[in-house]
Amino acid sequence: MAKAGDKSGSRGKKGLKRKATVEEPQEAAAAEDGAPESGVQLPKAAAFPPGFSISEIKNKQRRHLMFTRWKQQQRKEKLAIKKKLKKEREALGDKAPPKPIPKTIDNQRVYDETVVDPNDEEVAYDEATDEFASYFNRQTSPKILITTSDRPHGRTVRLCEQLSTVIPNSHVYYRRGLALKKIIPQCISRDFTDLIVINEDRKTPNGLILSHLPNGPTAHFKMSSVRLRKEIKRRGKDPTEHIPEIILNNFTTRLGHSVGRMFASLFPHNPQFIGRQVATFHNQRDYIFFRFHRYIFKSEKKVGIQELGPRFTLKLRSLQKGTFDSKYGEYEWVHKPREMDTSRRKFHL
Repeated sequence: MAKAGDKSGSRGKKGLKRKATVEEPQEAAAAEDGAPESGVQLPKAAAFPPGFSISEIKNKQRRHLMFTRWKQQQRKEKLAIKKKLKKEREALGDKAPPKPIPKTIDNQRVYDETVVDPNDEEVAYDEATDEFASYFNRQTSPKILITTSDRPHGRTVRLCEQLSTVIPNSHVYYRRGLALKKIIPQCISRDFTDLIVINEDRKTPNGLILSHLPNGPTAHFKMSSVRLRKEIKRRGKDPTEHIPEIILNNFTTRLGHSVGRMFASLFPHNPQFIGRQVATFHNQRDYIFFRFHRYIFKSEKKVGIQELGPRFTLKLRSLQKGTFDSKYGEYEWVHKPREMDTSRRKFHL
């Protein structure tokens, strides 16, 4: 019995020796492959044979460990390249080549024929004769009616009340079951220039209809990422009654120009700079981000800003000629995802 045990033990030792001899050249090869020219020592387990994928490792914990080590290796190599380039730029001084511009979806945008040229006579003629010409010629002053869908909940009502403090000369009225086709004639008879309707779903605002009176156009937006004033961290005090400034960014196409002019017509022409309040509509990749800030000059070069709220994001769904008419209305533009969203670098505003 003792002899049989000795034989089995000797076999086990031989097996361990064989495994050790097999693993030693693999570790040596991994150490040779994993030592880059920059002198950064990489973990041995991060070096893989050519054509090997981490996804082939079946053990989940082992796969996660190898992936983290591989990411660390990538970061170290990237940092070493950055340091090398920085030293080269410092050595060259003024003769250093300019830094390459990083590629983004915005600067790789597909060319659009409808981008507005400021010197285009056709665009100037259209702006002089469109529905907003009376506002930009200072013949009318904006007067806004803000309402909601039927039976609004508290969050939507509070958003309407806070919007009325952002937009001067705006009035909040409850819907009371009236159809928009009945509300619009009443607005026109009372000299309202715009109508804003905030829709909701599951107690959350999810849509905005903006109709310019009396002749349109009407825009329908999807609303998302709504934050009321109490939900914004480090917000400032409530806004004052001063007329705010307005900033419109990146509305470059003919369609974007129309939408930008529609937002501009909500605010009076003469902002009161003493209030130091700014309403911003920033278009990026066809998403319109609304923010409301107060700024303060800390010095001649430094300016501090404080968000006042509310904030939300809009995405244009349709632009309709005339006032709201869901049945017989003529649409200038309708968003069709399957036809229009074929490329990530194609934008419409």
